[in-house]
Amino acid sequence: MERLACSRCGFGKPVDIFDPFCPHCGDPLVISLAKKRRRIRKDESMGAARYLDFLPLAKFDPAFSLGEGGSPLQPLTRLAKKFRLPNLYAKNEAVNPTGSFKDRGSVVAVQKAGSLGFKTVGTISTGNMAGSTAAYAAKAGLRSVVFVKEDTSREKILAAAVFGARVVKVRGEYSALFRKSFEVGRNHGIYFANSVDPYRIEGYKVTGFEMFEQLGRRAPDLVFVPVSAGGHLIGLMRGFHDLQEAGYLKKMPRFIGVQAKGCAPVVRAFERGTGRILPFPRPRTVAHAISNPHPPGGNIVLRWIAANGGMMMSVSDRDILRSQRILAEEEGLFCDPASATTLAAVLRLARAKVFSGRERIVLVISGSGLKTLEELDPMSFDIREAGLDGLEAVLSA
Repeated sequence: MERLACSRCGFGKPVDIFDPFCPHCGDPLVISLAKKRRRIRKDESMGAARYLDFLPLAKFDPAFSLGEGGSPLQPLTRLAKKFRLPNLYAKNEAVNPTGSFKDRGSVVAVQKAGSLGFKTVGTISTGNMAGSTAAYAAKAGLRSVVFVKEDTSREKILAAAVFGARVVKVRGEYSALFRKSFEVGRNHGIYFANSVDPYRIEGYKVTGFEMFEQLGRRAPDLVFVPVSAGGHLIGLMRGFHDLQEAGYLKKMPRFIGVQAKGCAPVVRAFERGTGRILPFPRPRTVAHAISNPHPPGGNIVLRWIAANGGMMMSVSDRDILRSQRILAEEEGLFCDPASATTLAAVLRLARAKVFSGRERIVLVISGSGLKTLEELDPMSFDIREAGLDGLEAVLSA
């Protein structure tokens, strides 16, 4: 039976999904699985079922799945040639059923909720996690509740409501809402699978397992990951650690976490060497999916990045939008601004001549650009009008 454990002080306790935080450090607790021999199930296709031995599930029930997983590891050959980069790949999580990496965590968390007897699952979110949680709840035959900030856009609210979720716009500070949701969950029997839910984090490990196999059972040298609450990066690092512990690989990849300059609390703490994050004042960035001024998993990210020999970087909105455009025009890959931070970070390091030319570099594309069309400027594209008789003239101009 799994337990929860603190990665900082070692505190452990039985799983309590209403209180997944260390009483001493305040950091989110992670799943501590019992020691056993683990193997990759070659008879299963890519996705959670193939890596069941590494997950806190007794079985994987396909009735809870929407077909997530098995996302392509796309070689970015044109970009590599254009910018004189080494072996460059994109792990395109935007192809998951609801358009983001959140589905990896949702399928594990919702399946766990069902096995524990919950009838309702919830989350607090302003975007991808809201729709993902609601969709997987619908597939599982469970009710769903989503708490959003009062200024959340109509489009994002509808993207969760369409799956039958009860959406509540909440006045008040977002980090306070994060803590309040667990109290509400305990009082009303709702499993709030928030950003650093221990089972959600376990689901994110699967992306790392797939990278390993898609690279011919080798680890990448460098993995660039957008960082918001921190759960995604924590899950990916745990995945490669599990592979190392199981004897599948000898050396961990280095991880580079990327944030937008307009909201970079983890980067600021990393650069100052404080070891603890502080709330980021007045966040402002086009990368809304990673605009989290006080990320609950930020302190774990700081420790693990340091132990890994990795780094945290921040990039400007200008470079984010430029990189989003480059990925679309050069590789046919339309990602959201949060995902484009990874290419922006790689290009900056390339200009500084950091790479030797032999590294295997993976950019984690966490979400689809189709969800953030409002950030595009129509005036910056070649869009024209013509009548039937004027088509030839337009093309010849």
